[in-house]
Amino acid sequence: MLGGLWVGWPPMFSIPIRVYWEDTDAGGVVYHARYVAFLERARSDALRAIGQGQRSLQQAGQVFAVHSMRLDFLRPARLDDLLEVTAEITHLGRASVVFAQRILRGEELLLAAEVKVASLRAADFRPCPIEGGLHRELAALQAGPTP
Repeated sequence: MLGGLWVGWPPMFSIPIRVYWEDTDAGGVVYHARYVAFLERARSDALRAIGQGQRSLQQAGQVFAVHSMRLDFLRPARLDDLLEVTAEITHLGRASVVFAQRILRGEELLLAAEVKVASLRAADFRPCPIEGGLHRELAALQAGPTP
């Protein structure tokens, strides 16, 4: 497991997450809402890894907000599991980014997700284009290898 790095082609970001008691129900199974938090951490850390952390984006006048999510719960995660949470850019628009995300336990796929985030002005939360430099960085992560 390669945590906190953009690797492979197409580039995929990955972080490790340990399941703690606070993440589970009384039976030791991860509560469904915690998966959403795990996915958020991976997307936020992916931006941070390219030098575009949430705080710096906000200070530059831009924020990302979840527009829509599709989650497929395939298998349960349990107390003490070590998970790998991935984020991969599948579509980049002028004012939105679509991520394919997965949560795995070893080779076993537990959850598959598609998350669309919208670019908003921090001042009034109205849609705005993704800033040029950031858009180019995200495009490079989505694009195929150069011949």
